Amino acid sequence: MFSCKLVVKCVIFVVLLMNDTLFPSSAFASSEYREALAESLLYFEAQRSGRLPYHQRVQWRGHSGLTDGLEQGVDLVGGYYDAGDNVKFGLPMAFTVTMLSWGVAEYGGDMAAAGELRHAMEAIKWGTDYFVKAHTQPHVLWAQVGDGDTDHGCWQRPEDMTTSRKAYKLFEFADKYRGRYDESVESAAEYYPSESGYGDELLWAALWLHRATGKAEYLDYAVDNAHALNGAAWAVAEFSWDIKHAGVQILASKILMEKGRQLEEEQVKTLEEYRSKAEHYLCACLSMNLDDADNVRRTPAGLLFVRPWNNMQYVAGAAWLLTVFADYLSSAGGSGLRCARGPAGPPELAALARAQADYALGANPAGMSYLVGHGRSFPAMVHHRAASSASQREAKAFVGCAQGYDEWYARRGANPHILVGAVVGGPDERDAFADGRENYMQTEACTYNTAPLVGVFARLSRLEGDQRDKT
Repeated sequence: MFSCKLVVKCVIFVVLLMNDTLFPSSAFASSEYREALAESLLYFEAQRSGRLPYHQRVQWRGHSGLTDGLEQGVDLVGGYYDAGDNVKFGLPMAFTVTMLSWGVAEYGGDMAAAGELRHAMEAIKWGTDYFVKAHTQPHVLWAQVGDGDTDHGCWQRPEDMTTSRKAYKLFEFADKYRGRYDESVESAAEYYPSESGYGDELLWAALWLHRATGKAEYLDYAVDNAHALNGAAWAVAEFSWDIKHAGVQILASKILMEKGRQLEEEQVKTLEEYRSKAEHYLCACLSMNLDDADNVRRTPAGLLFVRPWNNMQYVAGAAWLLTVFADYLSSAGGSGLRCARGPAGPPELAALARAQADYALGANPAGMSYLVGHGRSFPAMVHHRAASSASQREAKAFVGCAQGYDEWYARRGANPHILVGAVVGGPDERDAFADGRENYMQTEACTYNTAPLVGVFARLSRLEGDQRDKT
């Protein structure tokens, strides 16, 4: 048995030996990415539900949701509020925790070198502890706590919640009993419907289990079900908490690049199909697919643009997949992408990833950082109940449902608390952004916006950058 400390030390050693010429220079020094890394991890403490630990750094938050699950006779205290509301939605929360974990799996050494690995691990553990509680029986998973309809009718701090804390379970799940989770948890359908179905989640789970355990049965599952579950069949141009196909395809491509010679002929053939679809997604981000309809749109300033509502979630996901695939290709030493409009290699992928990260940090026409709390200019009126209201430490009086709308939501001026590390929905297709609490399409922040960028910032903060910064 090996120790985690030994693994971390080994990872750091390898990271420090690697030649860091892949990512091009930018307007930002590596120290700025380290600041962004620290800020992004701080955000998850602001989103915590449950009894907060003694070392909680976001002091304007307090204990909340302490009776979650009590009505149903289970302990569902903990986890994360997904955005600016007070509902705990299981599917986007799971994606958030997975993306944080993927970031640590790839760049944990960089996080350790920046002094942030402990905070990253704590953010992951806060979510996984909750999911352990939520899986109360072999075929029972509690998938949601709180009701979106009643919650959206109130503007209250989590500490003052009077809205329904009804919990919803999903009896039949995973591979044996297939079905969309929002068909079992109807309350989630209006807010987080699973438009992509369940196939990508099953393949996503199989490939992660293969990576975690090394067991061949999980790889066999991903290969045998590649077409039935659309993993090697669907070519997509977005990656999110719902549509995970591009992530699945890139995980499969990593296996092909690393273990191709050890695999059976049929496995190689199927994994090459996965890689072909992964390349379609990456080429779409690079605007290098033949048909413009198959490419991701760009704003005039170069931001990837998928749709008006919370577009930064897609930017964050793309920046992450571009980052890891650039490193996968570089490590494998093989051929680059075979895009319809020409070849593309690790430098092109890394350059686009960094450009998207830089845009998010303020390298844009407005000079606005869409990572709250970073830089000189950032959204001041984030659509977020807790951040927009006085904390219980400052105003101990109970805030009622409608009272919150009158006293805090409708209040002009900046929120009393800066939601440091939150990534808001971001600008529109013309790079325009309106900072207002009522403009939730652009100013609401979500955990799954920030989570993919944690790994991106960690990669960009690599210590070799210090030497470039000094030259």
